[in-house]
Parts: sequence; C-alpha cells; structure tokens
Amino acid sequence: MSLVFVGCASDVQTQKAVKEYKEEDMKTIYLAGGCFWGVEKYFAQFEGVIDTEVGYANGPEAVLLTYKDVCNGSGHAETVKVTYDESKMSITDLINYYFMVIDPLSVNRQGNDSGIQYRTGIYYEDDSQIDVIKEAYQAKEIEIGQPLAVELEPLRNFYSAEEYHQDYLDKNPGGYCHIPSSMFKLEKERKKAEEKELRSRIGDLSYEVTQNAATERAFTGEYDKFYKKGIYVDIVSGEPLFSSADKYDSGCGWPAFTKPIDDSVVSETTDTSYGMLRTEVRSSGADSHLGHVFNDGPVSKGGLRYCINSASLRFIPYDEMDKEGYADYKKYVE
Repeated sequence: MSLVFVGCASDVQTQKAVKEYKEEDMKTIYLAGGCFWGVEKYFAQFEGVIDTEVGYANGPEAVLLTYKDVCNGSGHAETVKVTYDESKMSITDLINYYFMVIDPLSVNRQGNDSGIQYRTGIYYEDDSQIDVIKEAYQAKEIEIGQPLAVELEPLRNFYSAEEYHQDYLDKNPGGYCHIPSSMFKLEKERKKAEEKELRSRIGDLSYEVTQNAATERAFTGEYDKFYKKGIYVDIVSGEPLFSSADKYDSGCGWPAFTKPIDDSVVSETTDTSYGMLRTEVRSSGADSHLGHVFNDGPVSKGGLRYCINSASLRFIPYDEMDKEGYADYKKYVE
C-alpha cells in the first residue's frame, strides 16, 4: 500500500470514482428481441452492463455473413451480445428486463418487423446460467399462462454485425426503433428515484459526500471532537467501519482513525483529483466515499491516519449496539 500525505482539503469537492470490473464477474448472454438497434440501446443503459455488441446468432455456420444475407433468410436472428458485471447485475434481472421490451408470444415478428431474423431468443454460452434462466423463463410463462415463443438454446454461433449497425441509435438518434423511447430512460428514472429516496433518508450533505465524493468543511463535522464509546457505520448501508477505540484527535478538522474495524470493510484507490495525489477510502459494501488515508498517523498505532467525513458516518453508542444489531462488533470497542 503506497500512501502520500498531502493534507486534507477544506472546500466541498466532487469527483467520480474510477470503476473497475473483476474478470471473474464478467459474464455474457445473447438476446434476440427483434431489430437489434433498439435492443442494444435498451440494454446499454443499465448499470452493470459493461458492453453491448450487435450481431447474428444461431443460424447455419457461414464463412462470411452480411446483413443482406440475414434479411434474405439466412436463418440467423438479430441478436445483442450483452457483457455484464455479475456483481452488479444478475442474469435474472437481465432476463426480466428483456421480457419488458418483447412480445414473448409473437413468432418471427416484433413491432412492425417480420421475418425469421426478428424471432426472439435467449442464447447462453455458460451452462451454469441455464437453471437461473429457466427459472425466470418459466416464471414468465406462469405469468402469461401459456408457452412462450422465445427460443432458449445454447449459443451455436455469433457473427458480429457490420460497424454501421453498432450503437446505431446513438449514431442516428432519429433512426427507426420498435421499442418505445421511454424504455431507454428506465435506468435514469430508477436512479432519480433512488437518489430522491437516499437524499431524503441521509440528507443533502451526506448524499454529496458519499455519492459524489464531496468533502465537508473542516471542523464542522458532527464527529470531529467526539469521543464517545461505540462504532461508526456507513450512513448509507449501516456497514460497520470504524471503532471509537481507534479514534484520535489529529487536529486536521475531520474525524481521524488509525485503522478500520477490518481491512475488508474499506477499499482504497489512488485519487489524483484537484492536482493532488491522495489515497481515497470507500466503503466496500455500499461503495460510499468516506475520505482519504494518509501516512502521518501515530507511529505506535501503525502510522496511518484515516481522515473521514462525519457526513459519511453514523455513530452507534456502545450501550445501543445490541439493540441495533451490532453485538458481534463489541469486541472491537472493548
């Protein structure tokens, strides 16, 4: 762990956290739902979807396959390859989103488009997905009350479509689409609703700190000069983060801790915003911005100073830890 001390910033600051995907969490599924222009734009909006690619799937093998071939009845389905982060988006959610924009009873037709290339299908490469996919598929059949006209098959082949088809509706905003434009705003509207609920629950300052990496002004935080016995949890999720046993007065104007309750409860990333080099600290569970860690802490306690925004924390007094469900964490305070 490489730490650089540059001091605490005193003004409200905002930055975007760099998101990284773990290779083991990256999965793919292939979804055919009519004209692939709209299906691609629809799935590209969702948080947890890493990449989308349009192409032609589950027809005969071909040396060279073109859009003209597919339109002339090659037997392939216009399909979107969806690469997603399994830790952020489940295959069940993806399938349920898929059913929101197709007619699952229509054969070789979606919207005004008809032909075998416009059939619906869910094609998978990973056999470990099949049980979960079948469960979502069967739930839809039960909901509708009759068998679906949606293929559920292993992926036999996938040929990437020509470049002009990729992200077509982004390149041609007025282009044809059988999916209503309102469906392209689902994620945006969901985030608005979540933001409204979270702001209401934790307050504007805590929202800006935890979600947009703002920094409360020095010496204004509730927990700066605060030394009661207990634990500090993520104000967003309630995840235990720091103990009063590790809190000390650093004089910097923000709550300071020599360490988190456990290394696993926080993540640390390099922060180069505002022309500075710092190490940002975020909660592992909710990914809330907490503050920064520096290497000017008490040497006898390991030499680190976790400089944390009060607005990112909620304090649980020791005497209330049992009632609040944190009895197992008393050992970190005693």
